[in-house]
Amino acid sequence: MRTTIILAAALWAGSAFAQPATPWHEIGRDATKAEVKAWDIDVRPDFKGLPKGAGTVAQGEQVWEAQCASCHGSFGESNEVFTPIVGGTTKADIERGRVKNLEPGSTFPQKTTMMKVATLSTLWDYINRAMPWNAPKTLKTDEVYAVTAYLLSLAEVVPTDFTLNDQNIAEVQKRMPNRNGMVFHEPLWKVNGKGDVKNVACMKDCPVEATIRSSLPDFARDAHGNIQEQNRVIGPVRGADTTRPAPTAPVGSGPKPAAVVVAAAPPAAGDVKALLAANSCTACHGMTQKIVGPAFSDIAAKHKGNAGLESYLAIKIREGGVGVFGAVPMPPQPQLSPADATRIAKWIAAGAK
Repeated sequence: MRTTIILAAALWAGSAFAQPATPWHEIGRDATKAEVKAWDIDVRPDFKGLPKGAGTVAQGEQVWEAQCASCHGSFGESNEVFTPIVGGTTKADIERGRVKNLEPGSTFPQKTTMMKVATLSTLWDYINRAMPWNAPKTLKTDEVYAVTAYLLSLAEVVPTDFTLNDQNIAEVQKRMPNRNGMVFHEPLWKVNGKGDVKNVACMKDCPVEATIRSSLPDFARDAHGNIQEQNRVIGPVRGADTTRPAPTAPVGSGPKPAAVVVAAAPPAAGDVKALLAANSCTACHGMTQKIVGPAFSDIAAKHKGNAGLESYLAIKIREGGVGVFGAVPMPPQPQLSPADATRIAKWIAAGAK
């Protein structure tokens, strides 16, 4: 027995000394080529990374009306939500590649996207990775080409019968109104260069000099749901708990605990508000306030007592519509399953509380 114990102890000691010096040495694995490729979707100014595809202006208009107009307006002029995309450029700007309305002394009231963007790849890449706002990366490659073509036609960069594709996009770049408007800051591209900001490093007992210049009124803090619950569980958490009153002192003032981990608890399976947040419904609808579309409470009040309300709302949620609450269209939400759409419809029909 004693020999067995000594042998076991020796084996344990050997395995302990064999452990790698870094405790994370055997955690994780190298990403596969397919996994890297799935993340490597950026399109550079020289169009490296641009996938093959094509889309017409007419096709882009159809996608735009269905997926984009509710926030950006039918002609990119804005629709109560975002600043205009199109406007402020002229044929003269297209010829010289510099937007006159951006020059010092200009009194043009609004800087639009087409005025500022210098590279067409930026426009294509942003639409591809971030749009639509409530369902990013759901557009097919040809739809991205088509939507980009539609915006370019509104700015008169291309004609209305144009087809944008991976073969002619470099030629279209030569007609971007602000293609010569970029400023190259050389120090940012040098390893030993200086940044474009000036600041004094402060790592301890830093003075609190923050000044609050604007804030949401109390009634609007929770208009988009609890912001804290919409943060990723990994990484820095920036969202406030908007179900509570705003803090009266600067965040971080006063004594700090030794360690703080802020993470929202996972929502219960039946929590409809979590379902709303997960599908970005609260980006356009407040609980009790109109944002882009009507408040959920207003929808409940308008249809209160209607027969077959749950079925009607479930169809509206998935298929979209326009005219019930004004001219701003409700885009379809096909990513929602019929069961989830029905859950939301039942919640609204019951009073949206």
